[in-house]
Amino acid sequence: MNTALFDLDGTLIDSRADLALAVNLTRQEFGLPPKTVEEVVACVGEGVRVLVERANPERPEHWDAMLVCQRKHYLAHCLDNTVLYPGVKESLCALRAAGWRLAVVTNKPGPVTREILEGLGVLDCFAATVGGGDCPKLKPDPEPLYVAASQMGVALDSEDWMVGDNFTDLEAGRRAGIKRCFCRFGFGVERGESFDLAIDRMDAFLAAVL
Repeated sequence: MNTALFDLDGTLIDSRADLALAVNLTRQEFGLPPKTVEEVVACVGEGVRVLVERANPERPEHWDAMLVCQRKHYLAHCLDNTVLYPGVKESLCALRAAGWRLAVVTNKPGPVTREILEGLGVLDCFAATVGGGDCPKLKPDPEPLYVAASQMGVALDSEDWMVGDNFTDLEAGRRAGIKRCFCRFGFGVERGESFDLAIDRMDAFLAAVL
C-alpha cells in the first residue's frame, strides 16, 4: 500500500488572494500600505512567522504583534476566495479508492489547515494532517513527514511520495528518502531541488502512479 504526502498552498489549493488579504489587513492595522498579491506570494512557503517578517520588513519591532493579527485575519478570511486546483478532489478520491494512504503536510498552521480542508470538502480524504505547530520543525526538515507517517501507522519508504510546489517540499521528501512530485502549477520555486515527476495538473500525478 502506497503513501502520498501533499503540501497545501500551491499544491492542493490556490490560496493567494486570501493570504494577500490577511497580510494587507494586518499592514493596515500598523499604518502600512497594501502589497500586491504577487509580492505577498513571494513571501509564502516557510511558515506564517517567516511570511510576516518578509511581508513587513518596515516594522521588525512589531513582528510578534503582527503575527497575532495575521493569524486572526487569515482565520477569518481563509475561505473567502480559496479553491481547490483543477483535478485535486477527483485525484484524491481515486487514490483513496485505490487503497493509498494520504496525508497533508504543510507549514501553514494546523488549525486553519484543517478548517480549509473541511470547508473545501476534502478533509475526509486524509488519514493525517500535519501543519505548522503540530511538531517542532517545519519543512524542509523531514520531521513533519515522519509525524504524518506515524499518525497513519506507517513507515515511509522509497516508493512513497511527497507532492508539492516548493523547494521545502522537495527537500523534505529527498531527506526522508521518498519520491518527489513537483507541482509546476503552484506558486513555489524548486530552487535547484531534484524531483522524480513534474506535473501541470494534479490528475497527471494520478495518471503517473495508478
